Amino acid sequence: MRAVVQRVSEARVTVMGETVGAIEGPGLCVLVGVTHDDTPAKAAQLARKLWTLRLLPADGDGVEQSCSDLAAPLLVISQFTLYGDARKGRRPTWNAAAPGPVAEPLVDEVVAQLRALGAKVETGRFGADMQVALVNDGPFTVIVEV
Repeated sequence: MRAVVQRVSEARVTVMGETVGAIEGPGLCVLVGVTHDDTPAKAAQLARKLWTLRLLPADGDGVEQSCSDLAAPLLVISQFTLYGDARKGRRPTWNAAAPGPVAEPLVDEVVAQLRALGAKVETGRFGADMQVALVNDGPFTVIVEV
């Protein structure tokens, strides 16, 4: 599994003009991609990593706290394009991205595992044409792979 994690002061996702998920920060906006060999165990591992990763500032200084430390919210959005491959030619291929019937339950598992850990989690809508708006605090972005 691959995640692009952005520290945000706010984030929201809309589908056809309707807000389907939104958080106020500090928090994390997480784009999650799934590949063919991912498993529920990897989804649980990613959730634990996201919940405990120290990306949030302590008293406005440094990077010393996690979502678990602050009870900070997460906005989790599925994004198959994280496994796009544009090394050859001008058009990316999506061969490494898992198909919807494989990916959707694993993204749902990441969300379920985060909630089981005590996280407040908002989500996008799997497979929908989503518009994501956020204020990246920093800017601060990291890539996490499990």
